Amino acid sequence: MGEWKASITVRVKPALRTELWQFADRERRSLGNIGATLLEWAFEQLKVAGSTERLLQYRIRPAVKQPERSGAARHKP
Repeated sequence: MGEWKASITVRVKPALRTELWQFADRERRSLGNIGATLLEWAFEQLKVAGSTERLLQYRIRPAVKQPERSGAARHKP
């Protein structure tokens, strides 16, 4: 059957909880599922970085929108 999981409790600001809840709803996931996914991913990143100080030095830059090209330009022969 399924893998056993342990519960944890995390205290966050209400605004963050609301945003996470909304994101989970958009993804059609539970808040617990989103939280577990983020925690697992973040912990893997922390292990690679080696410390929270090094981890927090790296920031993901927002995606830069590329100007949309016409349909003809996309379909090169």
